[in-house]
Amino acid sequence: MLFNSFAFLVFFIIVTPVYFLLPHKYRWVWLLAASCYFYMAFVPVYIIVLGGTIIIDYFAGIWIAKSEGKRRKLFLVLSLISNIGVLAFFKYFNFLNGNLEILLHGVGYQNPVPYLSIILPIGLSFHTFQAMSYTIEVYRGNQQTEKHFGIYALYVMFYPQLVAGPIERPQNMLHQFHEKHQFDYNSLKSGIALMAWGLFKKMVIADRLGLFVNQVYDNPHQYQGISLIIATFFFAFQIYCDFSGYSDIALGAARTMGFKLMLNFNYPFVSTTIGEYWRRWHISLSTWFNDYIYTPLTVAKRDWGMYAVYYALLITFFISGLWHGAAWTFVIWGTLHGIAIIFEIIFRKQRKKLSKKIHASIYLPLSRFIVFCFLCFTWIFFRANSVSDAFYVISHLFTNFGSQINEIVQNKDARNSLVYLSQGQGVFILSILLVVFLEIIQKILRKTNIADWVYQRPKLVRYSIYYIMIFSILALGIYSKARFIYFQF
Repeated sequence: MLFNSFAFLVFFIIVTPVYFLLPHKYRWVWLLAASCYFYMAFVPVYIIVLGGTIIIDYFAGIWIAKSEGKRRKLFLVLSLISNIGVLAFFKYFNFLNGNLEILLHGVGYQNPVPYLSIILPIGLSFHTFQAMSYTIEVYRGNQQTEKHFGIYALYVMFYPQLVAGPIERPQNMLHQFHEKHQFDYNSLKSGIALMAWGLFKKMVIADRLGLFVNQVYDNPHQYQGISLIIATFFFAFQIYCDFSGYSDIALGAARTMGFKLMLNFNYPFVSTTIGEYWRRWHISLSTWFNDYIYTPLTVAKRDWGMYAVYYALLITFFISGLWHGAAWTFVIWGTLHGIAIIFEIIFRKQRKKLSKKIHASIYLPLSRFIVFCFLCFTWIFFRANSVSDAFYVISHLFTNFGSQINEIVQNKDARNSLVYLSQGQGVFILSILLVVFLEIIQKILRKTNIADWVYQRPKLVRYSIYYIMIFSILALGIYSKARFIYFQF
């Protein structure tokens, strides 16, 4: 079920009030049933896959808590293998098989393993990581075993963040399902405001920018120069508005029922370093990788000194890239970020000296611009359908750039065919204005979120904002029922 669909609107209107009308002891049943229905709206049969991993991890948590020594570790390993095995089968089998075929073909053999016609269960990477965090935290002694099977199942399947996060930790969520949440009108208002802002970012900005991005990146060899630059620039804001929009809706929907999900985005495009960017972008995933992959790797190789840090960063970002998709484009994207952070660490002292020589009014905007340019460059690999397409885009970013600018200025027909593509001049200008509007709003709200900011306004201003936002979604939204980009992961 898509957040940007009429079906979800009906679903939300039913689920939220019934939750508060039910006695506390039955609420978990209602939320679990609603979450199952929400997930089954995509591919119903895959509820079996999710249910199987839930059962395994539930009992693994109990057995880990009751065991000691090697037996305790054995149950953790079995739990991790079951989760990673399901993820590897559905998401990476054909990718690995394809690479095996290339290797065998190179030495004159045919690959005997057939490709499988399987559909990736939606959101598999997200709820797999959330389930793994539970058994790891139980093993580490940071989380008590959840004895209530229904509550544990709800922890994995809670509908607001089931498909695309945030990837929650058991310490933050499990106790909330046991607590009795009283209806709070202020939480309802701020939650709905946050959901509306998320829908605005998704339907009005992300999906509109996607009209240009998809046209260029689905047929990149038909374009060059400024068209590729604009599509790449638009994609940076498309994926941000798409994913952060989903997170806003998830946080807002949970808030209306009294649940607090972790912040997943914190204005990432103001980052002055790539390291800072990853502390602001997809925070739930970056902290997951930090706690369960990066930190253990550095501890295991502590004798290596700083080389342990470089090693851990490369491995972590390689896995991060692979987590995002079973393709070499994602691996390259992730590895580039790892290399960039290593570069920042190596030259940290030089950057600090430079920051003292250049006034902050120049140094900070320049740093943000350089980071954003690097992000756009790496997004090329993330968005391209293949490595060859990515290299075509990179090699043709500035092809005929000067002549194209002249054509845009001098020739109306060239403007329509080159920059505006098939969307038209009005749609293109609107897209630019929406990006500018987003940046202005985020500049104003840098130290808060829009729901809290709106809530603090006078009643007349507050309701005017509500009506303007609703009208904007209705008038400017793209009603193609486009899936959120991160659903594919």
